[in-house]
Amino acid sequence: MSLDLSLFHVKLQQFGFDPSEHTDRQFTDYYEHLVKINEVMNLTAITEWQEVVDKHFIDSLGIAALPKEQKDEVISRFLSGAAVMDLGTGAGFPGIPLKIMFPQICLTLTDSLMKRINFLRECGEILDLSDVEYVHSRAEILAKDKAYREKQDFVVSRAVANLATLSEYCLPFVKVGGYFIAYKTDTVEDEIKSASHGIELLGGEVVFVHHYVLPETDLHRSIVMIRKVRSTPKRYPRKAGVPSKEPLT
Repeated sequence: MSLDLSLFHVKLQQFGFDPSEHTDRQFTDYYEHLVKINEVMNLTAITEWQEVVDKHFIDSLGIAALPKEQKDEVISRFLSGAAVMDLGTGAGFPGIPLKIMFPQICLTLTDSLMKRINFLRECGEILDLSDVEYVHSRAEILAKDKAYREKQDFVVSRAVANLATLSEYCLPFVKVGGYFIAYKTDTVEDEIKSASHGIELLGGEVVFVHHYVLPETDLHRSIVMIRKVRSTPKRYPRKAGVPSKEPLT
């Protein structure tokens, strides 16, 4: 399969990345395996190369769109080997694109479906990724495990759940001083307002919200940075299903 990488390179460069033959190969191999497995397993509705580039690969790298101060803090910690968890990763977004561009991170990919975890493990082998853990579990259960609770420097998520629900899933995994980074659309202010009480209960604090447009597109996105300022009470997250049915507001 011959793929046009020229526009992909332009978009990566606008985000400050320097693509290489190695990263090119990893992204194209990832794409080809995604499309292949998607024929027999529902991973994504987006399969055309340029759409995958914009809506999955570049979108996953949205932290590079942050203003200099915030971007420098996140990237310096990534380059120093930060522990990063992608919660509810699905087909591997944003975790795998972040791992490709920041191979120094120690990545944990979690999902509630074993077939997706198997797909991600195959991707890791094909892309020759190291320091990646693949975890099959629901967030409400995994967060009770001392091996994972409050052990992450960053938890990232592109899940479609509202911010109040996502915060209850994600913040218990973040160590004090770390961040939960939520990838959202541009319409996030109402979510933040309704989630603010819950975020405080969980030990978090919204410290930065950044709106941006994906390079060379009209796709509007937001990054919400929530710092963990104190430990999450042990009663959170609540039992499976409750955070989505009764968000902390």
